[in-house]
Formats: sequence, C-alpha cells, structure tokens
Amino acid sequence: MATLLRRRRSEARPDPNAMTLFEHLTELRRRLIICVIAVALCAILAYVLFDPILRFFMHPYCETLPKGEPCQLKVLSPLDNLSIRLKISGFGGLFFASPVVLWQLWRFVTPGLKAREKRYAIPFVAATILLFALGAYTAYLTFPHALGFFSSVGTSLLSANYTADNYLGLLMLLMVAFGVTFEFPVVLVSLELAGVVKSAQLGKYRRMEIIAVVIFAAVVTPSSDPFSFLAMAVPMLVFYEISIVIGKALGK
Repeated sequence: MATLLRRRRSEARPDPNAMTLFEHLTELRRRLIICVIAVALCAILAYVLFDPILRFFMHPYCETLPKGEPCQLKVLSPLDNLSIRLKISGFGGLFFASPVVLWQLWRFVTPGLKAREKRYAIPFVAATILLFALGAYTAYLTFPHALGFFSSVGTSLLSANYTADNYLGLLMLLMVAFGVTFEFPVVLVSLELAGVVKSAQLGKYRRMEIIAVVIFAAVVTPSSDPFSFLAMAVPMLVFYEISIVIGKALGK
C-alpha cells in the first residue's frame, strides 16, 4: 500500500525538466544572447588578428606564383580595405565561436531528450565541429590546384590580378560549402538512428547514391574546377560507406 502511494505521488509530481512555452522562449533568448556575445567577441579577436588571418587566406594564392614574385591582392575602392577587414572578422567570429554556438544549441535541446538520446548528443556535436573544420581545410588545401587550373585555361593575353574581394569571397564560399557538405555522414547516421532509413536500404541504393553525389558535387562546387569537384565527391562517397558501417554498429 505504501509503495502504491509513493508511486502515485511520484507520478503526480511535475517533471523538473518540463517547461512552459514562455519558459522555453526565455531560455531560447538567453541562449541566443550568449551566442551573439560569443560571435561578437570572436569577431573582435579576428579583427585584431587581421594580418595573420589574411596571410593564411592568401597562402594558396602565393603558392601559385613564380618564386620571387610579390604576393599581393588588389583593391579597387578606398572602402575595400574596411569591407574586407569586416568580412574576415565576421567569418572568423562565426568560425571561432562555432563550438560555443553548438554547445548552447545542445544545452537548449537537452531537457527534451531521453537518456539514450543524450548519450549521442556530445559525440554528434563533436563530430559536427570536426567534420566542418575538415571540410573547410580540404577546400583550403585544394584551392591552389583550382587556381592553377584557372590559370592553365587562360592565355598569355590575360594577366591574373585578383582583387581581394573576389579572391577571399570565393575561398570563403568554398570553405563553407565543403564544411557543410562534410556534415553528410552526421545527417545519414542521424536518419538511421531515427529509423527514417536503414543501413540495408543505403547499401541497396549504392549505385543511385554514386550518381546523386556526382551530380550534387558538380552543382554545389562554387569554383566548378575538377580538383574541387573530386575533393568534394570522393569524401562524400567514402562517408556514405562509413555511415552504413556506423549505422549497423549502432543498430546492434
């Protein structure tokens, strides 16, 4: 009898993780404020470290130049110096603050997760950060080959004098595109854990997936050069096979 009463009391007691809609909105606002502050502080840091960050971004271009030739990017407007510095500061702020942003996102959704789902939360957040960084660095490594390809299709009548705005815009776009694309295995494994797709289904449609990945990489690659295309398509195919193996292991 006493056990039954204790059980009924525990069932009547409200869940400490339960929150009203207003409390959810208040919590969301607090998390967003933390994310904005983190991005702003990291952007200020990137603004102060503008020169070393710019040298890092210019390194792929400098590698394509003949030895002894000065490595410089052109500006066409007096405002370009400021706009480029602000662009790099914003990009650096988002990149450096991404762990804080993802952590705040994880903390916001944690109360709604079950114990089994919480076990996967931290590995998924860590894998998201690492894969995005790996994708961005892959784009950075292949960019000199892309520039060499663009130079090879030209003639002696054309001189490659890149503006800082166009060069940095293309490089940053490539890094973001590769970083987002490298999240492909995280999405697949999440779908497998959610029961939307099964590992056997992914293996069954492998040929269709190869065609889809090739078309996707050809369309998404901003520079449209063969080196960036292969650097995106080949890892996606490898990630597809790895996702099948991980899905089978987690399913067991």
